[in-house]
Amino acid sequence: MFELQSIFNVQRPGKQPRILFVVTEDWWFCLTWAGIARAARDAGMEVFVATRVKDHGKQIEEEGFHLLQIPFLRGSTNPAREVVGVAKLIKLYRLIRPDIVHHIAIKPILYGSYAARLAGVPSVVNTFAGLGYVFTETGWKAQVLRAGVKQALRYVLALPNSRTIFLNRGDRDALLREQILCDKQVVMIRSAGVDLAAFSPAPEGKGPPIILFAGRMLRHKGVGEFVEAARILKRRGTNARFVLVGRTDTDNPASLTDAQIAAWSDDGVIEWWGHRNDMQHVLQSAHVVVLPSYGEGLPQILLESGACTRAVVATSIPGCQEVVTDGDNGFLVPVRDPEALARAIDVLVQNPSLRQQMGLRGRQIAEKEFSIQRVGKETISVYKTLLDNVPQRSFPNFPISAIG
Repeated sequence: MFELQSIFNVQRPGKQPRILFVVTEDWWFCLTWAGIARAARDAGMEVFVATRVKDHGKQIEEEGFHLLQIPFLRGSTNPAREVVGVAKLIKLYRLIRPDIVHHIAIKPILYGSYAARLAGVPSVVNTFAGLGYVFTETGWKAQVLRAGVKQALRYVLALPNSRTIFLNRGDRDALLREQILCDKQVVMIRSAGVDLAAFSPAPEGKGPPIILFAGRMLRHKGVGEFVEAARILKRRGTNARFVLVGRTDTDNPASLTDAQIAAWSDDGVIEWWGHRNDMQHVLQSAHVVVLPSYGEGLPQILLESGACTRAVVATSIPGCQEVVTDGDNGFLVPVRDPEALARAIDVLVQNPSLRQQMGLRGRQIAEKEFSIQRVGKETISVYKTLLDNVPQRSFPNFPISAIG
């Protein structure tokens, strides 16, 4: 693994284009974005990954990617620390000299695009994986922060040879309405893709249906609504197990505490399985997957659930609407409405044939619209366009159709 202080000159071998992915966490890169990096590697690019390294560094390096440790402070609003973070990115970009930097999520977009402008990076791709806490929270602190973020985005997204990728139309339209960016910069690529071989169909297990929430333990993911829906259904005598899978996130101001979740578990309302690295098996053990989120880019868990032939219940928000058609492969319910959530879950608990039919539709949709091969080709096409705009570093004559 490269450390910033030890990189003095990373040599450029021939004309192989170099791409640097900037992501906040190593586990998130591996969980969601590694497929895009593989597509870039298979298209003949040299791939670097800059992230906070905790448990998945070896996995990233085994893919043949160059790993760089960047200590992102996602929960920090300390100006001095933020300036230091930008300075480190400027140094990194000048040392690596990437042809493209691909920033994923708001903080890398804000700091990384500013750093790319100062470091003279020729091409930049920014992916909004949802608009995040700043745009979903309603408190006065979030409103003040949101105004500042909007102004900053107008500046950093205006880089000349850049593209901004949105996973859903709602987020795209919101930023266009605010005149934060212009149409010609915008690309719609719905999701980071799902590995249809890893997430494969499986028959339902026996016993009481398992109703699963999988994700970080954040208030704006709808964990509280899931727990309240479980309470409602248990009071009504519904025979089902309600399971939370995922970790708390102390860097996120919307995170629940371990103690709070443990209290729910001790009360018998839910089971908490904690963080799991075998999500395909977790999903195959479930009967219904639930995501009552307040805001999403395009939730990977819904794609993976569909690929495993599991019916889903999600909130009627732009990111979930890109995946779920109400009454087809699952149900959509209003945000912050545990009663409606409980009703939708109960319909699927009581109707095994309906949830299995919806699960099959989910697999069909995943195969047709969200395979990693399809998403990889669309993303490589964006890279090719940008690289071809830089004459001295044009993209090699690689057939995009050969990916996957």
